[in-house]
Amino acid sequence: MAGKQNELEIKFRLSDGSDIGPKSYSAATSIATLKESILTQWPKDKEYGPRTVKDVKLICAGKILENNKTVEECQSPLCNLPGGVTTMLVVVQPPNSEKDKKKGASEAKQSKCVCVIL
Repeated sequence: MAGKQNELEIKFRLSDGSDIGPKSYSAATSIATLKESILTQWPKDKEYGPRTVKDVKLICAGKILENNKTVEECQSPLCNLPGGVTTMLVVVQPPNSEKDKKKGASEAKQSKCVCVIL
C-alpha cells in the first residue's frame, strides 16, 4: 500500500483534445522524464509533434512545470485525490530556428548603413 501512495495516475491532454495515458508514475519522477515519455508515446498520425524535450511544455493546475522538478514538487493540493487521475496539458512549441532565421534576416536588413560624403 505504501508504494501505491507514491504513485500517481497521470494523463496528458494534447491541444486537439486527445489524451496520452493515463499511466502510473512515481512521485519522484522528474518532469523531464515525463516529457521524454510523451515523446515516445506521441501519436504518429499527429502533425507538428515535438522533436525534443525542449519543444514540450507541461501545464498542471495553471502552472508551467520545470524540467528539474519532480512530480511531487509540482503537485497541487487539488491533485491529491485518492484514486484520481491528474491531467496535464501538453503544449508543443514551434521550433525556434524559424524565429531565429527571421530575426537574423531582419537584423541584417536593419544593419545596413550608407554614408555619402560630398
